[in-house]
Amino acid sequence: MLLRIVSILFPLFAITAVGFLVGRRAKPDLSQANKLNMDVFVPALVFGALANKSFHIMQFLPLLGATTVAVVGSGLLGWGVARMIGVAPRTFVPPMMFNNCGNLGLPLAVLAFGEEALAPAVVMFMVSNLIHFTFGAWYLDHHARLASVWRVPSVLATLAGLAVGIAGIEVWQPAMLAIKMLGDISIPLMLFALGVRISESRISAIQLGVTGAVARPLIGMALSVVLIWLVPLPERERALLLVFGALPPAVLNYMFAERYHQEPEKVASMVLIGNVLAVAFLPLALAMAL
Repeated sequence: MLLRIVSILFPLFAITAVGFLVGRRAKPDLSQANKLNMDVFVPALVFGALANKSFHIMQFLPLLGATTVAVVGSGLLGWGVARMIGVAPRTFVPPMMFNNCGNLGLPLAVLAFGEEALAPAVVMFMVSNLIHFTFGAWYLDHHARLASVWRVPSVLATLAGLAVGIAGIEVWQPAMLAIKMLGDISIPLMLFALGVRISESRISAIQLGVTGAVARPLIGMALSVVLIWLVPLPERERALLLVFGALPPAVLNYMFAERYHQEPEKVASMVLIGNVLAVAFLPLALAMAL
């Protein structure tokens, strides 16, 4: 079991470590690469998974509901922890709600549970992404223009993929292969960029960073265990939900905090320490899930 867990996690942390080392030594500017990833490669990955002829959204409705409860429940519990420790909820709650289901969650799902796990993992990513770009933006700034969410490429790809899948349209196979090849770029690039981002981050609030880094997977895993008990899910989806709960805060939380001027240094500390501590929490979640 230990060897299997190491073999699953090693590629993720190895690519992230390479990104960290390159970031330290070469200090590359990945702004354009990250923009391409978010605007082209990740949407291709999402569309390819949802528009696949073997994908049927109705079979994932229980998972969709459980993921929504997991995200919202993490925010509610995070709000309680924030009030308890005297931290601004707008600083603490988003990192508790929105985990790294993109950079780490998608590749981890495929490595741990096979290619068949990509579709349900994309469903979970879709739920988190939609809530982050709507409620997450509004929570940080009540004047945020939510109409702009429909211009986010990954959201458009989600809607297009769902429309194609629900309508039963079969996309020309060579076109689907091209879309899949574009989507395959996204996962290693996300991991590499995560390593570079970590190398650039600075810890300014260690105590809060550790608190948030530990609270995020503990809250997530506790909620996942309850949801697995309450919601009838297939075995693979139960395992994915448990791993989803253990994921660290998303890097996107820092970008949102910076954009809306909500103590970005503190959020960066939670994100950085959380992704480092993932080396401890993800093996635990995999041991419970496998």
